[in-house]
Amino acid sequence: MIRSWPPLSRLHLVAEPTGYRLLELVAVLDRLRSPGGCPWDARQTHESLIEYLIEETYETVEAIESGNSAHMREELGDLLLQVIFHARIATEAPDSFDIDDVADGIIAKLISRHPHVFADGQGATAAEVEANWHRLKAVEKGRTSVTDGIPEALPALLRAAKLHSRAASGGISVVARDSAISVAAQNAWDSATAPAADRTFALGELLLELALAAKAEGIDAESALRAATRRYADRLRQVERS
Repeated sequence: MIRSWPPLSRLHLVAEPTGYRLLELVAVLDRLRSPGGCPWDARQTHESLIEYLIEETYETVEAIESGNSAHMREELGDLLLQVIFHARIATEAPDSFDIDDVADGIIAKLISRHPHVFADGQGATAAEVEANWHRLKAVEKGRTSVTDGIPEALPALLRAAKLHSRAASGGISVVARDSAISVAAQNAWDSATAPAADRTFALGELLLELALAAKAEGIDAESALRAATRRYADRLRQVERS
């Protein structure tokens, strides 16, 4: 269903509660997407917007890590646009939904997964909240393994951390690899004459062990590597200027 929105000038509410500008954003995008609007916006699809969704997500991460509030605000806006855009496109499909349906779904999810706030009112620690969240989510989605629902397309370090976190929440303790594999991997990596396939396998095992060790210490390996990469990029630029 395509919703008809009033002119933007009529969307300024008297009380102007938090979130009222979101209505204007929805109205702006509706105008861009509707007949007489922007040809580029009108021809976009869920699939064509994937690259922008990924790009804006990573730019938001970069803005957060930069500590620049103005930059973060801008990038959060760009990311929010992607959500509104996808919801607007969805209104045109046979099995349509709109941004209100999206909001309704996440509201219901937040309430159902926070029973300590919205139900029994009993206090809980952050660790208990996280464990209960994963338990409720597993029941909702019919998951039978802590590995279910973790996208394989995630960056490898982030996926390793997610697996470690899920295992810990589920009370599962599994080492990265047994001692025999550990020794074999280290030997293969240290050997200059080992076949390329063996060294590739060894590197993967060593990186996994390092990523899991970082998670166990409360260190975000993905963030740490991004920071190290930025420092490496700075050194490259210094060499280029010299």
